Amino acid sequence: MSEFAEHTCNLFPQETLEKHFASLKKQRDAVKHRLKKLAARQSEITKKSTAIRENVVGKYHEIQAVLEEDLRITLSHLEMEERAAVSALDGLMERNCALIQEIEQDLARLSFALEQSDKEPDVMSFLSHPELDDTEEADRVLDVLNQSDPSSVSLDEAKANHILGLTNSLLLLVCSQTPLMKKLLKSYSSEVNLDPQTAHPKLIISPKSNSVSYTDTWQTLPDLPGRFDATLNVISLQGFTFGRHYWEIDVTGKTYWELGVTYPSIPRKGPSEDCWLGRGAESWCMEFFDGDYTAWHGGVPHQLPFSKRFCRIGVLCSFPAGLLTFLEADNMMPLFCFCAGTFSQCLHLALCPGHDHNGTNSSPIVICNASSPTSDL
Repeated sequence: MSEFAEHTCNLFPQETLEKHFASLKKQRDAVKHRLKKLAARQSEITKKSTAIRENVVGKYHEIQAVLEEDLRITLSHLEMEERAAVSALDGLMERNCALIQEIEQDLARLSFALEQSDKEPDVMSFLSHPELDDTEEADRVLDVLNQSDPSSVSLDEAKANHILGLTNSLLLLVCSQTPLMKKLLKSYSSEVNLDPQTAHPKLIISPKSNSVSYTDTWQTLPDLPGRFDATLNVISLQGFTFGRHYWEIDVTGKTYWELGVTYPSIPRKGPSEDCWLGRGAESWCMEFFDGDYTAWHGGVPHQLPFSKRFCRIGVLCSFPAGLLTFLEADNMMPLFCFCAGTFSQCLHLALCPGHDHNGTNSSPIVICNASSPTSDL
């Protein structure tokens, strides 16, 4: 027996040790069982996600096949009409070419006869036509010209315009449904308003509480416990604890901004880095500064490989998935995703318009609220 085991036996009676041993085994078994359940759940989610992706890909392939078949049929009709028109014009061109050859032959004979007539007058009557009827020749040419009028052969422009109209309507329909995620995420839109009582004294909140801008003037405001006094932050009045929520933030014309979500427990007083969005464990954010994009959480920066200056940023918060995603709102392209697992508190939208940035950052940050608020989904 080890010295530790012997010492333990001396301290506790056998019965107590056995109970503790049994309790530890029970706890170990419970944890193992939970671990098994977690692994099974992980496998189930992976299988479901794979099946969903395969189904979505299959539907897109079906859509692509339908469009490709429709395109093939439409082009075959247009090509058939083109071949008919080209064939008709070929026939008319052949008639004109044949007439030109006949005229050229007549010209050659007459030219030769004229040359010889000066030398041997009898040759003229031998080589030339018995009768030279210019009227008949002119009528023959006029008849060919009338029957080969280019405007007599044309495509069915009414049908072509109808096809173009139908394809344009189809394009508009597809565009109205894509990006597919745009329609879905819009259904998660939740109306929020900024809470002026949390705004730093150098921030101006609009009368509708939907935008915030920086001022170099320190405003005389009550020093409330919830007001940020060192960092240029403001958070939303509304908080969310379940469901899925989506917001779009207009940052047009700005050279410096931060936006994201935060727990209400974020520190708000003093210059501590935890007061900055994304620098502590209580908040998540995306930052734009001097042309660079960075995602922040827990003080850890994630440099993003984008150089384009985005005008509108989407923020998607999904409590069921434990997911926070930043997107380019125009085409719903994901910019960065935080996999938080579970959110332990309610979440508020958080904005920082940034300082004046050498006079280039006066534009406000604007929350593009949905036309009407939606309930948690």
